[in-house]
Amino acid sequence: MDNIVYIDEIEIKNKTLLIRVDFNVPLDSNGNITDDSRIRAVLPTINYCLDEKAKIVLMSHMGRPKGKPVPELSLLVVAKRLSRLLDKEVKFVNDCIGELAENAVKSSSYGDIMLLENLRFHSEETANDDNFGKELASLCDIYVNDAFATAHRSHASNVAVTKYVNTCAAGFLIRKELNYFRRAVENPMRPFVAIIGGAKVSGKIEVLSNLAEKVDKLIIGGAMSNTFLKALGHDIGASLVENDMVEYAKKTLNKIKEKKIKLYLPVDVVVADKFKPDAESKVTTVQEIPKDWLALDIGPATVTLFSEAIQNAKTIVWNGPMGVFEFDAFSRGTYAMVSNVANAYALTIVGGGDTDVALHRAGEFAKMSYVSTGGGAFLELLEGKVLPGIQALIECSKKNKLMPEPEQQL
Repeated sequence: MDNIVYIDEIEIKNKTLLIRVDFNVPLDSNGNITDDSRIRAVLPTINYCLDEKAKIVLMSHMGRPKGKPVPELSLLVVAKRLSRLLDKEVKFVNDCIGELAENAVKSSSYGDIMLLENLRFHSEETANDDNFGKELASLCDIYVNDAFATAHRSHASNVAVTKYVNTCAAGFLIRKELNYFRRAVENPMRPFVAIIGGAKVSGKIEVLSNLAEKVDKLIIGGAMSNTFLKALGHDIGASLVENDMVEYAKKTLNKIKEKKIKLYLPVDVVVADKFKPDAESKVTTVQEIPKDWLALDIGPATVTLFSEAIQNAKTIVWNGPMGVFEFDAFSRGTYAMVSNVANAYALTIVGGGDTDVALHRAGEFAKMSYVSTGGGAFLELLEGKVLPGIQALIECSKKNKLMPEPEQQL
């Protein structure tokens, strides 16, 4: 991470900047933006560029149009919202490459800002196509990546494009994301507690393995805890379980024991007779889950146990809800943990789309030290992986001698 060049370390005055941002914001049925936090997250980078009188060309994706124009996924609505947030006109360009984009950039002045149309209207974007990356690069003097949420993807707008520009840099959002990650995982204040939830163990195998080398306490909740409970010999009824992951869960439990990490699993759960909001529900211990019932949330005793586990924490990393919080009857465990983490005297870092939603619904978003903008990218950092979008910035800077040869890469 120390080998990345950031935007305030290069000269951008009177330069044309192509900035990859993540404006993949949620929309309602009428096409209105319901949460603009991803837009607000990159305002520091955009305002810095405006102050430096750079020509700003923003590019992003929205949704999954599968390589063809989908009017409902146009970024025009984002351009309008960004204009209001900046109190400045944001010119919208109806394509991201070709003559339309080239002419829009050429006809603009330094200090202007424009937003290109959805990158994923072209299939070449997700294919990391070199020619598509070259066309994007032709629009600028300097390439800037400030889209942490897509940094784990090898796409043309964050990998291929870097091959065809002389100067690459990261924006302030990426710097903030990486700095918080380093504080939390690479050099944490201890005790260091990780809370991992969600549905599947299979999606978080490497996260659990990597965290087992670093944390002092590991809390596992959500449906993924069912697989661990089964590995311990519990009958979990009709609850969601990954039978092919039970042996892995046993190995993970042994590793945690060897490392002398304190592991916390549910001791009671809220069970339902069916997977529906209006299902009949009750609280039972994990030893007494009825045969045809499903565990859909952690129970009150587990909430108390997990709460006590984080009482003395100095660093808390959380990814994944504790239950099916979308259903009111099974939301109490997740919301209780949101409140407990929010009020902990610790550095609290939360990542993951579902967890982010739970924070907003519980009204505790502002109390967290940091909420990552990237679910998948955050998870891959926790796994100890190199993010392609970050690596591409490092390689670009090495190629163009913007920094010394690194001793160690991210």
